[in-house]
This record gives sequence, C-alpha cells and structure tokens, in this order.
Amino acid sequence: MNAIKNQKKKSAAKRKKGTPPSWTARFIPSFSGADGGVLGTLFLLLVLLVLSALAGADFSSGPRLYLEGEIADRDIMADREFLVENTRATRIKRKQAAAAQPQVFDLTDDSYEQLEQDVYQVFETLNTAPVAELEDVRWSIAEDLNAEIGVSTFQRWRREDFQNLVLGRVLPWMKSYLGEGVVRESAALSRYDSGILVRNRVSGIESLRVDTSSVADFDVMHRALTRFLKGELKKPLVVRRDIWTLVGPLTKPSLTLNAQESAELRRQVMQAVEPVYFHVREGEIIVRQGEAVSEAQYMKLKAMIADTPQTYGLGRAIGIFVLSALLVMGVIMCTRFGLCRDLTGRDLVLVSIVLLLFGGVAKFLSLLDAPLALSAGAWTRDILPYCLPLAGASGVLALFFPYAVCFYATIILALVSTWMFGGHLPLFTFYFLGGMFEMFLIKNSHTRYELLRSVFPLLGGLLLAWSGAAIVEARDIWAIGIGSVYVIVSGVTSLLLVLALSPIVEFFLGFTSRFKLMELMNLEQPLLQELMVAAPGTYHHSLVVSNMVEAGARAIGANPLLAKVAALYHDIGKITKPQYFIENQLSREKNKHDKLTPSMSALILISHVKKGVELARAHKLGSEIEDIIQQHHGTTLISYFFHKAKEQAEARGEEDVREEEFRYPGPKPQTKEAGLILLADAIEASSRVLSDPTPSRIKGHIETVIKRIFSDGQLDESELTLKDLHHISDVFHRILTGIFHQRIEYPGTAQPKPEPQAHAECPHCAAREKDDAPAIPVATGKPESADKAPKKEQPKAAASKKDSADKADKLEKAPEREYTLDMSGRLIMGRDGEGGPQLKFTKTRLGSQ
Repeated sequence: MNAIKNQKKKSAAKRKKGTPPSWTARFIPSFSGADGGVLGTLFLLLVLLVLSALAGADFSSGPRLYLEGEIADRDIMADREFLVENTRATRIKRKQAAAAQPQVFDLTDDSYEQLEQDVYQVFETLNTAPVAELEDVRWSIAEDLNAEIGVSTFQRWRREDFQNLVLGRVLPWMKSYLGEGVVRESAALSRYDSGILVRNRVSGIESLRVDTSSVADFDVMHRALTRFLKGELKKPLVVRRDIWTLVGPLTKPSLTLNAQESAELRRQVMQAVEPVYFHVREGEIIVRQGEAVSEAQYMKLKAMIADTPQTYGLGRAIGIFVLSALLVMGVIMCTRFGLCRDLTGRDLVLVSIVLLLFGGVAKFLSLLDAPLALSAGAWTRDILPYCLPLAGASGVLALFFPYAVCFYATIILALVSTWMFGGHLPLFTFYFLGGMFEMFLIKNSHTRYELLRSVFPLLGGLLLAWSGAAIVEARDIWAIGIGSVYVIVSGVTSLLLVLALSPIVEFFLGFTSRFKLMELMNLEQPLLQELMVAAPGTYHHSLVVSNMVEAGARAIGANPLLAKVAALYHDIGKITKPQYFIENQLSREKNKHDKLTPSMSALILISHVKKGVELARAHKLGSEIEDIIQQHHGTTLISYFFHKAKEQAEARGEEDVREEEFRYPGPKPQTKEAGLILLADAIEASSRVLSDPTPSRIKGHIETVIKRIFSDGQLDESELTLKDLHHISDVFHRILTGIFHQRIEYPGTAQPKPEPQAHAECPHCAAREKDDAPAIPVATGKPESADKAPKKEQPKAAASKKDSADKADKLEKAPEREYTLDMSGRLIMGRDGEGGPQLKFTKTRLGSQ
C-alpha cells in the first residue's frame, strides 16, 4: 500500500508542478499551461502586428507632389513610361455615353391578366348578388372603379348579351392591343431622345423604338376601342360608353419603365467606355522649375508618385493587420466547426515563428530590390519577389498541421509578402498557388525520399503560375526567361527549407512530423522488434489496437496516423516485466501475481505507464506519443486487484481499501487520439474473454465498456463528443466482428469437448486450470461471508478443477427455461488487471427469484 501511495504522491506532485516532458515547455513553458492557447493567440497577433508594421514601412524616397497652381522649385522628370488617366475627359465621355443609352421598358401580360380577372370578378358579383342588395352592390363597384355608375348602366352590365360581348370580343381585342405596348401617357416618353428599349418579358425579345410618339397610351387605346366597337361590331354609343366605363378604370399600362435595369445598363455602358489617357514617356519633363503646376501636370505627378512607395504607410499597415487578424478568425472558426483540431499554445507559437521567419525574409528581399534595379536592370525590381521561397512555409506547416491551418497561414503570408514588395494580384496569386502546391505535395509524401522527388512537380506548378502572372503583367520574353530562373531558385530553396526546418522544429518544439510518424510506424523499428520478442502478446494486442484507433480516428476526424503510431507504442512499458501481464503468459506458466499482494500487483501494472514514457523519451518518439502513452489508461481503476484487496481486507477484518490507491496516476486523455486509444485498449483486452463472440455480444460488450469509461469521467478532457462515441462504437464493432469472424467446419474434423467454465470470468484462472494451478478468487459482488465462512485457499488445483466441473455439469443439466443476462457483480481481469463485466450469460431463471 505504501508503494502505491508514494507513486501517487509523486505523480500528483509532478502534475502540480506542471513539468512537461517536451522541449516546448522547457523553452517556452508559459505556452504549455492552461492558458497556453490564449497566450499563443496573443503571440500570433503580436507577430502579425510586427509583420504589418514591416509591410507599411518603405525606405525609398520618391519625388515631391506639387499641388495644382503651386510653383515648382525644381524640374521633375518621368522615371518611366506610363499612362495617366484624364479623369475629367473620361467623366464627360462616359456621361455622354450614358445619356445616349435608351431607357428599358418591360412589356408583360400582367396588365391584361389583371384586367381579365377584375372583369370576371365584377360580373360574378353582379350575377350572384341578391335583388334586394343590388343598390349596395352598385355603389360598392362604383367605389372600387372610382367612377360613377348609373342605374341604367348597371342594369345593362347585368345582361347576358353584354357580358358575352365583353368577354368574347372586347377582352381578346384588349389583349392584342395591350400586347403591342401601352403606356399611361405617351407625352412622358418625349424626353427620351434616344428612344426606349422594349424588353418582352415573355419571349425575351428586345426591340428599340426610336420614335416614342408611336407608342400608344390610354387615350389612343380608348379611341381605337371605340372604332372597333362602332365600325366592326356596330355597337351604339351607349354600349360603347358602358364598355369603357367598365374596362377603362380596370386597365393598367402594359409597358412600364424598369429603372433598375436602365441604371444597370447605363453603368455597363459607362464602364465599357475607354478612359482618356495622357501618355507620359520616360525622361519627359513633367514640371519645369519656376512653372505653375497645371491640372494635367498635377494628374501626371500624382499618377507617378502613386506607384512610388512612401516612407511609411500607416493606413496600409493597419489594413494589413486587420485582414490578417480576420484570417486568424477563420482558423478559429475551422476549429469550432470541427474542420481541424483545436490549436494549442505550442501550435500557435510554431505558426507565429514560421510567419515571422518568412515574412522577415520577404522584407529583407524587398530592401534589396532597389540596389539590384540600379545594377542589373530595371526589370529586376519587379521580378525579384518571385524568388521568395514562400512555398517552404506552407511545406513546413503541412508537416504538422491540417489543411485548414496551412491554407489560412499561406494566405496571410502571401498577403503580407505581396505588400512588402508593393506587388499586386498576380504576385499574390503566385505566392498562394505555390503554397498550395507545396502543401498538397507534402501531405501526399510518405517518406523523405518522396519529398525530394516532389521538387519536380513543385517546380512545374511554380513555372505555370509564373507564366500566368507574366502574361497578365504583359512581360516580354526576356523577362519571362529571367523570372523562370528566379522561380526555380524559389522552388529548390523551398524544399531545402522544409528539409532543414522540420528536424529543428521536432527537436526544439517537440513536434512530430508525418515523416517521423511514418518511420515510427515501420514494424522493423528496434523498439517494436524488442516488444515483439519480449512481449509477443502485447505486440499482437498493440497491432489490433492500432488498426482499431486508425479506423476510429478517420470516423471522427482525428489524426489517424498519430493515433495508429501511438497505439503501436502505447504498451511498450510492458517490455520491462512482460510476464506480469496475462497476454504474455504461456498456458503452462504459473501466474506471477499469485505470490504477490494485490497492492504490489497493481503497482506493477501502474509502472508500465511510467516505464513506457521513459522508453518513449529515451528513443525520442516525440511529445505527442509520450503524452498518449501517459494518458492511455487515464485514472481508471484496476478493478480486479481492487476487489481482490477489498475481499482480503474484509476477510481479515481490516479497514476498507481506498479506491484511489488502485487507480492509474493519469492524467486523463487530453486529446481525441488519447481517448480513442484508451477505449480501444480496454475494449480489445476485455473482448478476449468473450465466449461465443457473436456480433450482438461484441456490440453489447463495446457499448458496456464505453459507457463504463464515459461514466467514470475518463473522457471528460478528451474533446470526444457523444456523436464521436457513437461512430467509434460502430467502427470498433465492425473491426472486432471481423477479428472474431466465424469459420466453416470442415468435413472430418473432430470438435473438441469444451472445457469446464468454472472460472471463465478470469483468464488467469483459465490459464491455470490447464496446469492444475491454484486459481485467483473471482469477485462476485458480495462478501464471501454472505454464503459461508471464509475458507483458506485450497492448496491443490484438483479441488478447484473438481468444483469447476461440478458447476459446469449443473449448468449443462439444468432444464431449458427463459433466462436474463445479469452482468452485476461479475468481474473479469483484463490485460492490465482492470476489471469489467463479463458478457457471457450469467443465467438467472425468470420467475425463480
């Protein structure tokens, strides 16, 4: 007991001090604590502030800008050839083009459809109204039409021949006439000198009507309807008046102005108008000394100075910082919505260092462009930014972070670097595409040799991106050739930086790259080879657990490679004392725990976690794997030896055993990968004692173990959700069902008679049964004195075997009745002495209790 207490005290003191095993905490301990994420975020924002300040600073001086009317004190000569837009002439030209653009009118059938509906409504009201209410109906219709309706007119409306005339002849004529386009007043169209553009919404046909006087309005339509009724239908005046009294107020214009479309069309026309430029040639005197600056000269000076960097641009620095901070918010949102794992303080520190390093290189190169421009030609100033190995930053980050983090970090670096060089969209696009190329190549490279070979597709992608940027910038063949050399230098340097920086990051910051994980996953690793020889059962168990956690990690969005590698090494601490773990014990061997007290057995089991961390640190497996080894049991209870110690204490009349003394020191799993390994380790170990492992029993076993671990609070700090546990349960069930799959019985094979199952709950007992070794008593969930007085352990295995056979015979001879599955009080001893419910039927007859 004292040994366990001392071990617990040491572990608790170690956690209280916060002494981490990785290089990260040794060099930057403040970022590894509870507030590491906040400090890391602040450090990242500080780095972005520094980079923004560097991007806003420019140490080159340009010519002075004279205002309009000011007297120049020196001659100003154009240092290059450029075009200057004459804004006044351009504005006048565009206004003229917009004024000449015709207005857009929509021609629709909506007006006739509404007219037809209203006429039918009026007639229906007239025909269905009671005679006593006709007067009220007449006044109601008059109010709706906003016209006076006489009694005689109202009576004629109710006549069937009148209604047939309106519906059969007048409305079809109105439909045809409105289809040509009718406005309310044609005089309003006279101000459109360029005519109107009629857009038929039904057919989609557009037609230009230059002569707006030919467009009919309501007065013209009224006269045309009168001629139709008088000339073709021979209707008297009173009928013609009654018809117009009805349809006139209900008619709406079929040709209406579309102000939004007209404005959009004018805007498009104005944008299509080419600006008016001043052509300034290199060496041209823009302003002479002693001369008053004119408006045209002011515009030329302003255009030339606009492309000349200022000494410091505060607004530009603030803008870059705001945009970069918003991109950091994008990373945070990705973690919130599960697109990538949560970033720790150490992760943010690495991202910040990479941003600062490559941003500093970009600033250094930007300071060299002016001297190089004077010595090697003016084209160097524009092409030099393309030799920046920015793709290397994305490659370094791709070794340790998911796609989302690399994506946003690449955008931030591309934005900052582009502004440092004073570049534009083509340069930004080149940086971004180069970073994306490198990121995807790194993610798909499984060895460092494949990484070296990735330089060829990287150079191909960079050269294509440079070709596109050069075409957009209208560069000549000579500049494209020189730029290609710069781009090749950028690609090769990027790869060299990835190879050089990755081991530095692994060594100083404690990260584990994908390549290192792939190397550790090789089963020829010395540590795994030693595990296979010294503890073959543990080795096989680790292989199965690694397959389980890899599939589980893919199902819940965790890191499958890290989970698989950590699962391979999670039990390496058992190398020191392999025979004290049941999976490594041969059936003919006696259990070494038989001669130990439960507290000493528990201490040996607990020690394999500490030994595993020490071995991982000695073999430099990486902090992530060290942490998972330390957390893969959490603070779970070693149930078997706890209950055994409790029974012994009760039998001797001693005080109760403290449960805390039989728990692993922890800490609890802190990541999804560690939680996965804890679940897979417990489920795989305890599934070995399942008798007749059918898919349903395996599923019930998995759910029982997950529920027990979840209820014990072991997953509280692992970020695993209930949805994740559901996916994990399904994946584990599929894998274990495949492992315990049924095979067909081949003809002529004899089926051995099953051995007695007296102690099937405990694999230690089952192993000793074969060698007539004494069995470890199994906890039944109730004191032994409840049935009989405590007995001394039988010195011979024959007695135990005989009792087991008698119990088995009784179970076999029992009549078939309905049973229930009782898992309470039954414990099994797993690979690490952890107890769990036995899923084999402990049969209880229904109704017999």
